[in-house]
Amino acid sequence: MEVNKDKLLSEIKKAKEGKQTAFNFLLDSFWGNVYNFQLKKINNDEDAEDITIQTFSKAFDKINTFDEQYQFKTWLIAISKNVYIDFLRKKKSSISIETTKEQEETVYAVVDDAPSPEDKIITEQNLAKLLQDIKKLKPKYQEVIQLRFFQELSYKEISEQINEPMNNVKVKLLRAKKLLAEIIKKS
Repeated sequence: MEVNKDKLLSEIKKAKEGKQTAFNFLLDSFWGNVYNFQLKKINNDEDAEDITIQTFSKAFDKINTFDEQYQFKTWLIAISKNVYIDFLRKKKSSISIETTKEQEETVYAVVDDAPSPEDKIITEQNLAKLLQDIKKLKPKYQEVIQLRFFQELSYKEISEQINEPMNNVKVKLLRAKKLLAEIIKKS
């Protein structure tokens, strides 16, 4: 999907200010580019998805370093290539990145209080129907939805429970909410 350059620059600026809706926009706009790039490289859906989550996690963590004179998509793909190289070095199906205390503090700065359109759709659903729809998600997405919305854990608590960096938790939740909202709209 081609994104209007002015709109993109505006959303990047908002993301640099910590606006959650901007992160949602960037994830929605560029998920397919990064995911398809990785899928062609490794030909494994799970690994491609994990690397894509890692890519957005790193990109969102370092959004303030993005230079607007370059293409955002190219910047994401460069990050994705580096995550892929790390993946090959580790030879694990489960990817994790090291985060410093400073990086984790930066993640806390992302505003989390404004409900996204996906949040609104999800909360409007009948609970039994919602549980059926959640079961249609991949297990890793079911888990973060369960922990966040049913056990009402914070990002930090989810991070500790699933033993993943908080950046990954945020990206997984963004992706899980988007996929769940799509399932709800179809049913």
